[in-house]
Amino acid sequence: MPEVSTILAFITAALILLIIPGPAVLYIITRSTEQGTKAGLISVCGIQAGTLVHAFAASLGVSAILMASAMAFALLKYAGAGYLIYLGLKKIFGKQQTEEKKQLKVQQSMQAIFWQGMVVNVLNPKCALFFFAFLPQFINPATGNVTGQVLFFGLLFTLLAFMTDGFYALLAGRMGKYLKGNSYYLKLEAYISGIIYIFLGLLTLMMQPSHSKK
Repeated sequence: MPEVSTILAFITAALILLIIPGPAVLYIITRSTEQGTKAGLISVCGIQAGTLVHAFAASLGVSAILMASAMAFALLKYAGAGYLIYLGLKKIFGKQQTEEKKQLKVQQSMQAIFWQGMVVNVLNPKCALFFFAFLPQFINPATGNVTGQVLFFGLLFTLLAFMTDGFYALLAGRMGKYLKGNSYYLKLEAYISGIIYIFLGLLTLMMQPSHSKK
């Protein structure tokens, strides 16, 4: 078990990183704004499921292998960017639906929203960078059980991320209620959401192994 001082230092540093909006946060805000608080919170759960994948991978040393291989990191980066850009293009050029059908689709696609969020974060190179460049700074090999320490901090980070991302989802969900009543926003919603997804994809392409933000 890490020392209390180390845990407190990790929590402080992690919260600073998490409060600064990154691709995952912007994705959650977009989901909450366009489909409501419930969809936003479901996307948060999906995002954190993806974070858990990275946490367990890091505990097994997979993240170190991934970051040591330029080709593996490039594949992750391009896959994640391509997926986000695909979502953006689909949003912009997809068939327009009536509000009634749109609401019905939201109610029937919560599972899809969860899996989409998970895929977004599994393919998020920033998450891999975090577990490779940031988390190891708090690991003390002298105390033994390095795998357990990595897993502990990974789970703690996931919990912190769930709280901060959940706050963004709730806030954006409330904003979305007002935006839904704006006729101009309703006309531009698909384009705004699509552009944000494409922007996130392009942002992902810019990720380099020297960075470590979420």
